Amino acid sequence: MISLWNIFRVFAKIGAFTIGGGIPMIAAIKSELVERQWLKDEDFIDIITLAQTAPGLFAVNISILTGYKLRGTKGSVVATIGSCLPPFLIILLVAMFFTSFKDNEYVIKAFKGIRPVVVALIGIPMIDMIKSTDMKWWSCLLVVATMTLVCFLKVSPIYILICVMVMALFFSWYHQQKSKEDRP
Repeated sequence: MISLWNIFRVFAKIGAFTIGGGIPMIAAIKSELVERQWLKDEDFIDIITLAQTAPGLFAVNISILTGYKLRGTKGSVVATIGSCLPPFLIILLVAMFFTSFKDNEYVIKAFKGIRPVVVALIGIPMIDMIKSTDMKWWSCLLVVATMTLVCFLKVSPIYILICVMVMALFFSWYHQQKSKEDRP
């Protein structure tokens, strides 16, 4: 059984060194938890999916769900505190001193240099998730269509999710009707 201290330690490490919050956190969580064999790939994908669909902060949702999977309610609390405490303390320190160095040329350049890393940290887990799922041709088409609609046509993801849910319900109903007809 994984100790609560180890859960706290791992999530504190993830929280302290993940720049950009939720989505960039996925790669760090995967490397920490799947490689330690605390979670299977399938469980990890399920947690990411649930965390994205649940209301609230993505990083907190991941911590809650993963902690619960590892050690129940206590694991949820410990993982959430572990992932939130380091960024909270870092932000507190930055806020205390930010006015004195916010116009510093080196600080501005450092933040500009961090941006591409954050983009990569967002992209890598998405590519890993695509590789680890058994996507059919229609799933790939849905990914491309969604990216096109959101990125280029500025369609709200909420509308896309509603449409996909309606389509899924329709296809589920259709297949049930068809299987009833095929039975003797």
